[in-house]
Amino acid sequence: MVDGLALEKALTGIEPAATLIDLTVDGKTSRALIREIQRHPIRPDIIHVDFYEIKADERITLKVPVHLVGTPDGVRNAGGVLDQVTRDVEIEVLPEHIPDRVELDVTALKIGDSLHTRDLSIPNAVILTGADLTIATVVPPRAEEVAAPVAEAATEVAEPELIRKVREGEEGEEGEAAPGAATEEKGKAPKAEEKPKGKKEE
Repeated sequence: MVDGLALEKALTGIEPAATLIDLTVDGKTSRALIREIQRHPIRPDIIHVDFYEIKADERITLKVPVHLVGTPDGVRNAGGVLDQVTRDVEIEVLPEHIPDRVELDVTALKIGDSLHTRDLSIPNAVILTGADLTIATVVPPRAEEVAAPVAEAATEVAEPELIRKVREGEEGEEGEAAPGAATEEKGKAPKAEEKPKGKKEE
């Protein structure tokens, strides 16, 4: 059984998949690589580690991380953005020649330039990853997105109802009776005056 705290400390600052470990089991020491690390789903504690033993005279296949070095010319002078497309490559190597990582100088890259697997140099190792795989590229600066002005919805403005104040001179005209009514009044016969009732003459 491996002490979790001791293993966590030993793995700090290294690449576990590419680091040889001297593992002692039942008093026997052998060299091994870490195949897999399982951690607690909530806490960062290590709960299980898979090791596999290696032999000094046998070549092994493993992945090693690619570390970019320098600031590209296209980033420094043209405002470009460095994009690392591939972060590790697979190699075949003897245990004694396993590198902790592979460094790739990107200083000369201009906007639109790329580096590929074929640009890597790993002493005493065979690179198994395809030669045309892009490792890093410098892309043009991202244009700032300008928010388009929101078109204001055209709202129909209701026209105000015109209320006209009646002037004094117009009031009489509006108060006149309709022509038909006036004619009707003219057509009526005047009422006979009633004589006052008096005593009968003898």
